[in-house]
Amino acid sequence: MIIKIGDRKVGNTEPCFIVAEISCNHLQKKDYALKLIEEAKAAGADAVKFQTYTPDTITIKSDNEHFRIKGTLWEGRTLYDLYAEAYTPWDWFPDLKDRAKEEGLTFFSSPFDESAVDFLEKLDIPAYKIASFEITHIPLIKKAAATKKPIILSTGLASLTDIELAIATIKGEANNQIAVLKCTSAYPAPYSEMNLRTITNIEETFGVVSGLSDHSMGIAAPVAAVALGAKIIEKHFIMDRKYGGPDAEFSLEPTEFKDMVKAVRNAEESLGEVSYTLGKKAREHRFFMRSIFVVKDIKKGEKLSPENMKVIRPGNGLAPVHYTDVIGKRTKKDVKRGTPLDWEMIE
Repeated sequence: MIIKIGDRKVGNTEPCFIVAEISCNHLQKKDYALKLIEEAKAAGADAVKFQTYTPDTITIKSDNEHFRIKGTLWEGRTLYDLYAEAYTPWDWFPDLKDRAKEEGLTFFSSPFDESAVDFLEKLDIPAYKIASFEITHIPLIKKAAATKKPIILSTGLASLTDIELAIATIKGEANNQIAVLKCTSAYPAPYSEMNLRTITNIEETFGVVSGLSDHSMGIAAPVAAVALGAKIIEKHFIMDRKYGGPDAEFSLEPTEFKDMVKAVRNAEESLGEVSYTLGKKAREHRFFMRSIFVVKDIKKGEKLSPENMKVIRPGNGLAPVHYTDVIGKRTKKDVKRGTPLDWEMIE
């Protein structure tokens, strides 16, 4: 399976598409947001992603108990207050997109309601990411899918039925450009709950591009995900965690992100293909394998025996498998000690 995000092919044997999720890590400072785009490029990202909502498009302003967050690192805050702190002002988007283009990065976004899709369509965004919290928001998915642009689904809160319905909704709009990201909606996500083997199953079950939206600490999970077939890696990106912000705790700083990209690329290269053929370096080291050598001067016509030949290193003589075959055979010529045994020496 392969999809196309802008000019970039994603899936099959293509390199993993690495997305720096800026989210709210710009701290609502436009210059900082622009700098994050530059740093993402320097760190090796292929794309930057922002989120498109306002507190009023995602919730209502209320202190009602229903609107208070429980059981997360945002404990006790109201939804409205959290999103008022976290959202990206929409009037920034043209400049953010231009800066990403200057840096050679793909720029796209997660819309959180239908008005965000309308807004992003005016900017000609090349793909849409549906956040885990929105995977049951079928009207939003339907609207985004109708653009015929690639849809990337995160599954952090989804049941199997939710995923099936979301994919069916996209396909119902005659859109088959679908990627599904394994995600664990815990902040940060514990390794024990990530179940990365699902990545392989996603591709097999749904016939889509699979990947990882990662909220864990560090870079181990993305590297493991690539080994399991992930073709998209999304990781939160921040300039410096000490600056704080709602997503700071589970975001990577530039040096860490760069290390992740390097590790992912090394993992991709090491996967290679199914092969039992030795590479150049391995062939050179066959020198250290054993073979049959003459270990005592032998006269022409003398029999080969355990006293005058042995299986030793290096591997320049007959293979050890022939040791019992040559015992008792006679030589055609004189053979000096330290000579690798060869069939042409034997009668």
